Amino acid sequence: MTLSKNLSTASSSPLLKVRSILVACLVMAAACGSTSGPEAAPDASDPETAASSTGTALTLLTHDSFAVSEGTLEAFTEESGIEVEQIAGGDAGELVAKAILTKGQPEGDVLFGIDNTFLQRGLDGDIFAPYESPTLESVPDEFELDAEHRVTPIDVGDVCVNWWTDSLPEEGPPETLADLAKPEYASTFVTQNPETSSPGFAFLLATIDEFGEDGWEQFWTDLRDGGMTVTAGWNDAYYGDFIAGGGDSALVTSYASSPVAEVVFADPPVDAAPTGVLTDSCFRQIEFAGILEGTENVDGAQLLIDFLLSDTFQSDIPLNMFVEPANADVALPEAFTDHGITIDNPRTLTPEEIEANRSDWTDRWVEIVLR
Repeated sequence: MTLSKNLSTASSSPLLKVRSILVACLVMAAACGSTSGPEAAPDASDPETAASSTGTALTLLTHDSFAVSEGTLEAFTEESGIEVEQIAGGDAGELVAKAILTKGQPEGDVLFGIDNTFLQRGLDGDIFAPYESPTLESVPDEFELDAEHRVTPIDVGDVCVNWWTDSLPEEGPPETLADLAKPEYASTFVTQNPETSSPGFAFLLATIDEFGEDGWEQFWTDLRDGGMTVTAGWNDAYYGDFIAGGGDSALVTSYASSPVAEVVFADPPVDAAPTGVLTDSCFRQIEFAGILEGTENVDGAQLLIDFLLSDTFQSDIPLNMFVEPANADVALPEAFTDHGITIDNPRTLTPEEIEANRSDWTDRWVEIVLR
């Protein structure tokens, strides 16, 4: 096994950047005062009345890789009269940990970016207020992992092993997850430390799903003995050791959408992606948004959740965050339909099982791979 020179650096993967964060507490704008007499219910479709009934500002807490086109959040303001301040605060784990520490006095109104690998920790921490958005009718039931609707599915992606097509071993690409442990593949495979990387952890979960408690440790032992490389995070792996970044590794833990990104950002342009995907290795990640308990702007936060599921927001996220919309009624952009890889049977484990075993699994991985 090779330990990349970047292993000690913090991960900068799309879902994980390990670093300390200090986010100042935000003061929410107060709602307009009420009159003493009975009034008709405000029209939420009118920006002026919506603002007066919900407050004029919201804070959206996100992970560091949150990205939308200019004007997207402003569209919500135009619809509702409510301005949104977006604050990035680390990876999903850091977001959840900070929300638990500030439970009841949240630093924002809505949190976006908790995924199924941290979901149970957030639910157990009672940091979210239930809200069932009417737009959930357009979200497949398989994405709704909380029956109490404390969180709302926003996007879906898959962590998968990728390969560089022109630099594979003469045997061709691996066909199964088990193939990766063969010396010809292990020696040219780079993955991430599951303690410091979201895709690295997702890949560990994929191996546990495949081989079970009796087999996953041997699989990683074989990878180690076969000469795999380990880095701290996705950037270090994909743009360091992997051929895409000038390295020597032909296989890397990345995403099902990575071939799409290779085409979109290719300079000069290309007609086909230079990378492929080992579909047998893919672990499903679902990202959620939730209203934080203690917000003083519940009505406004509910409107923002609705907006995150709207056509305006959902159609914007694929080419910004390279994930697919949770709203099944929203069409994918052409780059996804032409170059994306469909994962029909992604691997998954329940949030409860992940949370119950996270520490034991990662501790054992360190013992096998790094010691």
